[in-house]
This record gives sequence, C-alpha cells and structure tokens, in this order.
Amino acid sequence: MPHGNPQILPVLSLQPCLRFIIRSGERGCAQCSIPAPPARSGENRTMPGAGDRGKAPARWLGTGLLGLFLLPVTLSLEVSVGKATDIYAVNGTEILLPCTFSSCFGFEDLHFRWTYNSSDAFRVLIEGTVKNEKSDPKVTLKDDDRITLVGSTKEKMNNISIVLRDLEFSDTGKYTCHVKNPKENNLQHHATIFLQVVDKLEEVDNTVTLIILAVVGGVIGLLILILLIKKLIIFILKKTREKKKECLVSSSGNDNTENGLPGSKAEEKPPSKV
Repeated sequence: MPHGNPQILPVLSLQPCLRFIIRSGERGCAQCSIPAPPARSGENRTMPGAGDRGKAPARWLGTGLLGLFLLPVTLSLEVSVGKATDIYAVNGTEILLPCTFSSCFGFEDLHFRWTYNSSDAFRVLIEGTVKNEKSDPKVTLKDDDRITLVGSTKEKMNNISIVLRDLEFSDTGKYTCHVKNPKENNLQHHATIFLQVVDKLEEVDNTVTLIILAVVGGVIGLLILILLIKKLIIFILKKTREKKKECLVSSSGNDNTENGLPGSKAEEKPPSKV
C-alpha cells in the first residue's frame, strides 16, 4: 500500500480492543496495550490527547441534559415562611408562624409538620396530612395545646400556618415547617423562622429618619418651585416678544400708507363705474 494512504488495522487477538483504527499515517490500536510502531520519516504523528477532544463536548452535553432533567424536580416543591425570618413577640401574647407551600405537579396525601429547636430542646409541635387540593389539613399529632393550625389548603391557598398562644421566654428558638409530597416521590422541603420572646418591644427612634425625609422633601419641593418659576418667566418673555413684534408690524404698515409706497392704501384704485 502506498505510503501516506489511510490504513485499516483489524485487531483480533485482544478482547478489550473491539474497533479498527483508520488514520492517515498512523498505525496501532487505540485503547490497547500494543504500542504503535515508530512512524516513518515524513509522517505526521497525532498529538497526545487529540482523540479525547471530541469527547469533551459530549460530556458537557450529557451534564446539561441531566441538569435539565433534574431542574423541575428541584424547583417543583417550595416551602416559604415569608420574607421576615426573624420575628419578635412579647411574653404572654400570641404570634402567628406563617408557612405556605407550592407544587407544580399538585399533591396527594401531603405530609407536614412543625418542629421546635433550641440549644437544649427539640420536639415536634404539630403534624398532619392533606389528602388533596380540595381538602383542608388534618392534624394527626399535636404536642402543645397552645398551638392551633389556622391555615387552609383550599382554593390553592396551600397555607399550613400555626398560632402559638400564651408565649413564654422558653419559646424562643427556631421553628421549622416541613413538607413532604408523596406525589413527587416523597420530595421534601422546609423553611425555618426564628422567634425571639421579649419582655417588651423596643420603640424605634425615627427622629433621624424623619429629619432626612424632611430635608429630601424640602429639596425636591424647592427644585419643583424653581422649575415652575423658570417656566413662568419664559412664558412672560415669549408673550412680551410677540406683542413687540405685532407693534412693529402695525407701525410699519402705517408708515407705508402715509408715504404712498407700493402695497399702501394710496395706490388702491377706486372701483370702476359701470
């Protein structure tokens, strides 16, 4: 076979190598332990690792497809306790601990529970199930009589909030809302809110804030007033110029009439008599 033409090398003696090598100017078996004979003079050798260049895009493509497959699963079930994750309440009062959930695929026999966790205690406060989207939550376990489930899952509210009455200082800690959806292969999600029970709520001094708002409001009002005055001055000047122009045109017309210039009334011919 002429030098430099493509060559086909079948490999029949080794089991791990199950393919032919078709390359121009290279002989050997890829992925086998048999080294290729030295190349002849003038032949081009392939750079090491050149055969793996085509595999990198395939690996990235596989990773991307896997991510797209898992994305709906990771975003389908969500649990939220609102924007304020740290709340304060006065001792002896009651507090609402909000919790809502959402699922893109719906839910059946959904399981939920509230847990309490502090530095020295952990317990399940309340536990229950929701049969479907048309039924309200059903409590199956309640550890404290001070706790009341006030949420509803009808009309897509998906609310499983609770109210804790007669607060004590020992109630300070983390309250976590857990949700598990069997319809999504028992996918679980949770959200935590921190409750601080205090003797009394501190009054926030808003003096500085009010001063800043007053200054900013005054500056904005002054700018608006300056703009209005500017508009008024421009309007007055415009009207004054228009009046002056009208006076000049009128006086010019009167001069032409008196001097008998073309276009004046002196040149007007009387109407011919029949």
